[in-house]
Amino acid sequence: MCAIDHPTLERPVASDLDVKLLARGSRALALAEVVRRFEARLRLHALYILHDSEEAHDVVQEVFIKAMREPRFFDLEFKIQAWLYRVTRNLCFNLVRDRRRRDHILAANPSDRASREDPLAAVFHGEQQAEILAAVDGLSADHREILMLRYYEDLSYLEIAERLEIKLGTVMSRLSRARDRLCAELGEDTPLRAAS
Repeated sequence: MCAIDHPTLERPVASDLDVKLLARGSRALALAEVVRRFEARLRLHALYILHDSEEAHDVVQEVFIKAMREPRFFDLEFKIQAWLYRVTRNLCFNLVRDRRRRDHILAANPSDRASREDPLAAVFHGEQQAEILAAVDGLSADHREILMLRYYEDLSYLEIAERLEIKLGTVMSRLSRARDRLCAELGEDTPLRAAS
């Protein structure tokens, strides 16, 4: 028998339902299958947000630890893929937010690093990013998620619909409401209003 015919090496489990049924016999085997199916994709997703491979690796490991502890993970109605991506995004966004806060605090302290950059450009960019991040943090979870998928990850409407397992029309209306809320948070004169 060649390696490509070996079921555990090459053939993916057909669906989430198959994984959930596998979990009835062995939760450990089912979780191993979930890791095999999603680890590379989640790591790429985290890397795209974090731009740091070590942090992306750590986030994905934390996601799978949370999955092991999630009692509903293999319930029939539980959406495994949506949950994995949502937890990955949330952990990444927390890291990005913490990193920006830390950078903002460090930027307030004088250092020789400031002399290497144009101070006005660095301050303006930092303030703009902090303002936008603060405004996004003030939105609902659904609005934060859809804005990050569309504008940070540059996903198409169809890709967002597939990722979130919602209808295309829902993506369009939710994104429109999210942009309106973000612009309202930032004020009428925000450059984002023209871009939307």
